[in-house]
Amino acid sequence: MQRLRKQKPLERAAGILLPISSLPSPYGIGTLGSSAYAFIDFLHGAGQRYWQVLPVGPTSYGDSPYQSFSAFAGNPYFIDLDMLVEEGILDKKTIESEDWGDDPERIDYAKLYKARFRVLRQAFDRWQPKGSDYEAFVAKNAHWLEDYCLYMAIKLEQGGKSWLEWPDELRMGDNLALDRWRGQHETDIEFWKFCQYQFMAQWKALQAYAHQRHVQIIGDIPIYVALDSADVWRKSEYFLLDAKRRPTVVAGVPPDLFSATGQLWGNPLYNWETLRQEEYSWWKARMQHCASLFDLIRIDHFIGIVRYYAIPYGAETAMVGEYRKGPGEELLQAIATVLGESKIIAEDLGLVVPSVRRLLKRSGYPGMKIMEFAFGSGPANENLPCHYDKNVVVYGGTHDNETLAGYFGKRRGEELRFAKQYLRVKTKAALPGAIIREAMASCADTAIFQMQDYLGLGNEARMNFPSTMGENWRWRMREGALTDELAASIVELTQTYGRALAE
Repeated sequence: MQRLRKQKPLERAAGILLPISSLPSPYGIGTLGSSAYAFIDFLHGAGQRYWQVLPVGPTSYGDSPYQSFSAFAGNPYFIDLDMLVEEGILDKKTIESEDWGDDPERIDYAKLYKARFRVLRQAFDRWQPKGSDYEAFVAKNAHWLEDYCLYMAIKLEQGGKSWLEWPDELRMGDNLALDRWRGQHETDIEFWKFCQYQFMAQWKALQAYAHQRHVQIIGDIPIYVALDSADVWRKSEYFLLDAKRRPTVVAGVPPDLFSATGQLWGNPLYNWETLRQEEYSWWKARMQHCASLFDLIRIDHFIGIVRYYAIPYGAETAMVGEYRKGPGEELLQAIATVLGESKIIAEDLGLVVPSVRRLLKRSGYPGMKIMEFAFGSGPANENLPCHYDKNVVVYGGTHDNETLAGYFGKRRGEELRFAKQYLRVKTKAALPGAIIREAMASCADTAIFQMQDYLGLGNEARMNFPSTMGENWRWRMREGALTDELAASIVELTQTYGRALAE
């Protein structure tokens, strides 16, 4: 077996985690428009090298970016409408006549869904492809674009139902039936291609601007894909499904200190043997596509590459699963051939067995440390900065955590006492700022904090409450939050600990 090429360590730097959806915008959700450019300017002024985002794929029911209709497509919600006005295919009055919600700090997904696609369809009706850019985009991305756009068009025609509930000939992918359907719905399919073309054009322009400002974008991909996705529908051989294309086992994690019944995610698991026989071509295509979008790629639940937890389909909890061996180093060797200059960050949270540690060491991928996890089990806790290696990314918390202010507001007893002692502060109010300073001062090559923590926000700004539905993924930063004074305070801290952006 060929030796895995070891990734070079990241340079000492810092960054901010802010989802695209959380940017301010008058149209219900953050976009790739002026607020995104303004945030890059803010990062540059604050001495930050990295902008970390959440997955940018089209979201399904529940609005989680980790449950997407496609492992390749971009979210049409992020297409900036003002740019379409500038392009001449949309009227400003059309946008302003829609109801985008009445709370600038919360996304109303129900209103957004109704308004966004109605407006995009009007833009599509006026749009005429110019030059060869569109044809080149379609040709380059045909390996995923055709299936995704067909899937979305059928889904809309089927009233939003999962592909598992479609008529059998469509659900099972009968080629004659699909060809007939394509012929009858060409315009509907073309609309979804238009959305992807606009997303990609706007993303590439934003990416180029970020590079001009010496800012790199960290993307985030879930290891698993959603059951209700174009990938599982059209590439069913790559997943553990039965003859009726229903999963035999699904993903999750077993019971632990955080959950007595474990976590039942419900994603179909990969048929690693079939993927191996095809030299991991689907994974290589996925990672090559991600490498074209991001400078660094965080792989969520990286430990699932080494071993994964399989739960029988239909189980009510994760208590009845079993561990199985994953592809490990063989998969990393395959994707290393397509990454180009992009690098990997391994989300290695959870039960990290020795085989995961060995693979991280051989690959050179940095793992993660979470400061909010550091104070609950005494001085031996590996999330305390005194135990870090250089090749790690330290976070105050991720999208799944409380904000720092929210977290410390709830601490009591020994955990609070130890946090104050370790961070050398006397009051609870001083703890969030002390966390940021301690992480910045650590030997970890990379330090990243949520934007909410720099803004001093409580749990009203928390992005996700794991294992819950309804109020997640909705927080938005208010207009005017990015002040020169805030940038100055961040750059001072970043410079003090040798992490400031060097041009």
